[in-house]
Amino acid sequence: MFENHAYIARMAIKHESGFTLYELLITMLVIGIVLTIGIPSFSEFTANSRITGTANDLHSSFQLARSEAARAKAPVTICASADPMGAATCGAASFDSGWIIFADLNGDIQRGGAGENVLRAHPTLDTTLSVTTNAGATYFSFAASGLGRGDVGGLPSIQTAVICDGRGNSVAAGGNSAARFLVVTPIGRATVLRDVGQIAGAGGCP
Repeated sequence: MFENHAYIARMAIKHESGFTLYELLITMLVIGIVLTIGIPSFSEFTANSRITGTANDLHSSFQLARSEAARAKAPVTICASADPMGAATCGAASFDSGWIIFADLNGDIQRGGAGENVLRAHPTLDTTLSVTTNAGATYFSFAASGLGRGDVGGLPSIQTAVICDGRGNSVAAGGNSAARFLVVTPIGRATVLRDVGQIAGAGGCP
C-alpha cells in the first residue's frame, strides 16, 4: 500500500525536460548572429594567414639564397619552377607555380649542371594567390660574394613582387593593404611591405 503511494508520489513530481518552441527560436537566433559575425572574421584570418605565409616564404628564400651563396662561395639562384617538387627546373612563367633555390655553379640561372643541388623548393601556390613581378622577372641570382648579380644574360631579375589574393590592394585592418609587396635591392636584400600607395605604384594587383 505504502509502496503504491510512494510510486504515485514520484510520478506526480516527475518533470518533463526539453525546449519550448520559443526557447528553440531564441537559440537559433543567437547561433545565427554568432555565425554572421564569426564566419567573415574567420575567413579574413585565413586569408591573412595564407598571404602572409607566402610572402614570408618568398622573403626567407632570398635570405637563404644570399647566406648560402656567401657560405659556399658559389652562385645561388632563385627561380620560378613549373615543377618545383619534381624535376625542379627553371622556366615557369611566374612564381604562382612555385619556385626553387639551387646552387647555380655555372651561373647560367638554369638548373641542370653537375652539382647544382636544390637547396629549397616551394610548392605551387594556393589558387587564390598570385605573384606579379617587375617585367615578368622569374629569377634572382646571387654571386659567390653573397651579393646580387643583377640582370643575367639581359634577362630582368626580380626587383619587386606583388602578392595578392581576391581582396586585391584593398585597405585591411590597421590601414595596411591586404596585399603584400616584396622589394629586393640590387645587392639582394629583401623586404616585405604593406603600403597601399607603394603597391599601387608597382602596378597593384591583377
